[in-house]
Amino acid sequence: MHNLDRTLIHDVRVFDGARTREHVHVLVEGDCITAVRTGVPPRADAETDGAGRTLLPGLIDAHTHTFDGSLAEALRHGVTTELDMFCLPANLHRQRRLAAERDDVADLRSAGVLATAPGGHPSQLVTQMPEEFGDAVGPFDTITRPAEAAAFVAARIAEGSDYLKIVIDDGTTTGTSLPVLGRDTAAALVEEAHGAGLRVIAHAATAAEAALALDAGADGLAHVWWATRPGDPSTEDLVHRAAAQGTFVVTTLAYIEALDAGRKTLLPHAEEATAALHSAGVPLLAGTDATPFAPLHGEGMHRELELLTRAGLTPSQALSAATRVTALHFGLPDRGRIAPGLRADLLLVDGDPTDDITATRAITDVWRRGVHHAR
Repeated sequence: MHNLDRTLIHDVRVFDGARTREHVHVLVEGDCITAVRTGVPPRADAETDGAGRTLLPGLIDAHTHTFDGSLAEALRHGVTTELDMFCLPANLHRQRRLAAERDDVADLRSAGVLATAPGGHPSQLVTQMPEEFGDAVGPFDTITRPAEAAAFVAARIAEGSDYLKIVIDDGTTTGTSLPVLGRDTAAALVEEAHGAGLRVIAHAATAAEAALALDAGADGLAHVWWATRPGDPSTEDLVHRAAAQGTFVVTTLAYIEALDAGRKTLLPHAEEATAALHSAGVPLLAGTDATPFAPLHGEGMHRELELLTRAGLTPSQALSAATRVTALHFGLPDRGRIAPGLRADLLLVDGDPTDDITATRAITDVWRRGVHHAR
């Protein structure tokens, strides 16, 4: 399915991942961007008129859970890469093969099997999944004590995990009580993963759990925390620590909004934490925690961008969180920006989302590895 033609997107507004330029010509040859310039447009075999439109890097969702059909739905909404945070081996192998062989689905990176205590989150969710999901659900490895960390990480590397996810969540924010990784076990997992060259992303729901993840040395948090209980560290303290340690945070406000349905208590807390993190310069990555239920793959990213602007980011900063910033912190140097030599993962929309973020929904065209998909 790879494109072999020279495709020109001419006279387009370009948001390149960091800044915006007007009346730009972007040339795609094969799977690569080869020119980004103003003035006289280069010759091409096919042309797309960019007048009145904005060309963006393909969006990167920094927190998803991938099932059959997820990658196709993501691409339809302009998400050209998904960063999966829990995927069992058989399902992961199938999704990786699909992403490698086809260009009508999003690309994929994955944590594979996450690290949690026996019976810990998300065991309670996996057991509730319908049988129709087949090998995407079922028993998975867990970890009990620090001495098991080396074997656990080695097993993930053997399965092809791109990074490690650890879970620190006692279930209280969702009205349950769950076993949780101990402090020493979490630290041992981070040490082993770092020794093997893997980044570590930690799921935490409360401020205290986020503090434990920071104590363990996680590179990033898989969510902005959405609850603070009596005795927990303050948001100010957590933000200061995250900034000092260089920790990034995947926001997942769309997930927290879905979780908060009917209560309207969790999302305001998460938005407040997001605003404080942003003000302190903590890197924010746009992620949705998309599933087949809510938020939805692809569509959820557009809601995430809207919620990020509601939390105080400018539209351009929100777009950076969904492109350049995520690519930087997950070691994906070939995407997330529009520049010569990078992958031609691109999203063309009507209007100007750097002024009105809702314009990301007005998709006209998507390119994945240079292959064009019109909406």
